[in-house]
Amino acid sequence: MKVVCVIPSRYESSRYPGKPLGDLLGKPMIQHVYERVMSARSTTFAAVATDDERIYDAVLKFGGKAIMTSARHRSGTDRIAEAVSCLGLEDADIVVNIQGDQPLFEPVQIDEVAAPLLEDSTIPMSTLIYKIVREEEITHPHAVKTVFDQEHFALYFSRATIPYVRDKGLTADYYKHHGIYAYRKGFLDTFTKLPEGVLEKLEALEQLRALEYGYRIKVVVTPYDSVEVDTPEELNRVRQILLGKDQ
Repeated sequence: MKVVCVIPSRYESSRYPGKPLGDLLGKPMIQHVYERVMSARSTTFAAVATDDERIYDAVLKFGGKAIMTSARHRSGTDRIAEAVSCLGLEDADIVVNIQGDQPLFEPVQIDEVAAPLLEDSTIPMSTLIYKIVREEEITHPHAVKTVFDQEHFALYFSRATIPYVRDKGLTADYYKHHGIYAYRKGFLDTFTKLPEGVLEKLEALEQLRALEYGYRIKVVVTPYDSVEVDTPEELNRVRQILLGKDQ
């Protein structure tokens, strides 16, 4: 069974145009992500999926694999589905979606998110979650919270604070969605053909589409957090972390 990792990458960004090519210690940020993907134990193939020739050329220049895709996709998942359609995968093979704006993610997280699908052929999709330790993230809408059942299947994802603790004296653990997904190839084809869900549209959370249509998502608690880069300032923070000047 193959584990194919695809990094969707767009040049346009409202807050940071061209961020995949932002310089990070002499390499474009997308190269840092690609190299970490390739160092994961379970990765059998990796590629950047993009609609921009500048990103495509940059990936080829550092020796990576890139796949040109349409500019009309509504999401990174749709871009990934097009990219893997030319790879000759079996329906049972696993496709991992790695965000191109997290250059500090741990390679072992690919192994973590793929493990449930490797172990259980009935699971269509999995994703990573992280126990929140920074209190401000509990209420921040950019930190997507997750609740799950006793078998670690997602019940809901929300930008709101869930669970809500009604009574004084009670406490709860809060988990945020990490944004690394694994799909079975056959399910990825099904997922991208589903109409947009009502809750998905309200929360602007694509994974809710799967739950709304009755599909299960296995959540895996990872001990590793990551820094998302959405601005030049955040890229500089990553630069300082890599230099050992910021923790």
